[in-house]
Amino acid sequence: MDVGTLVLIGLAMAVGLVGVVIPVIPGLLLVAVAGLGWAILAEGAGPWVVFGFMAVVLAVGTVAKYVLPSRTLRQAGAPASTLVLGALGGIVGFFVIPVIGLLVGAVAGIYLGELRRLTSSRAAGRSTLATLRAIGIGLLIELLAGVIAVAIWFVSVLSGVG
Repeated sequence: MDVGTLVLIGLAMAVGLVGVVIPVIPGLLLVAVAGLGWAILAEGAGPWVVFGFMAVVLAVGTVAKYVLPSRTLRQAGAPASTLVLGALGGIVGFFVIPVIGLLVGAVAGIYLGELRRLTSSRAAGRSTLATLRAIGIGLLIELLAGVIAVAIWFVSVLSGVG
């Protein structure tokens, strides 16, 4: 496979990693599609084995991204409606405040949901921080899975697979 194609696939994977942090881009899906494209274009069974390992890492990361933070949120006592309000706040914020509105709106939505539920601003603030910590843990898990998958691909390309 020529270097130009490998660079394009690597760039697509890099954009996927950025997409993990910026929720507008489907991060891990983009990494998986780029890996699949590489396996299709490359010759032999080796790239398919590498893609299989990448897919397993990405699938485990995706499942862990939802399971581990939701366990933390259940322990903190935050209901699912809080996350829904956070998502709605993020959508509204995205359109109201350019660039940082998604984050500001999500935090405001979570806080308002918890304030409605707990009626104390101090308790709502603590619960909002716990929720944000859980969301951050999910983001780090997803990013770690993406980085590991890209590293698997990169090492295999350097070693001459495909």
